[in-house]
Amino acid sequence: MQILLQIRTETLVLEGEAKDMICQAVEQMHVDLLIVGSRGLGKIRRAFLGSVSDYCAHHANCPILIVKPPKEMTN
Repeated sequence: MQILLQIRTETLVLEGEAKDMICQAVEQMHVDLLIVGSRGLGKIRRAFLGSVSDYCAHHANCPILIVKPPKEMTN
């Protein structure tokens, strides 16, 4: 059995707070899946600096896939 997927991607350049702009775009564009990267911050740094991916995971109105950086980039 062969499954063919049609994947449409789009790149946007927006001004404003990243977490808010991403969630707004998701809602306006009726996105099926949001894919964001993670900088690999520890829990303490993430608590102070905030995490766009964490915010989107809790506020985006679609499924979200958070991609971690390779281990060699986090050391």
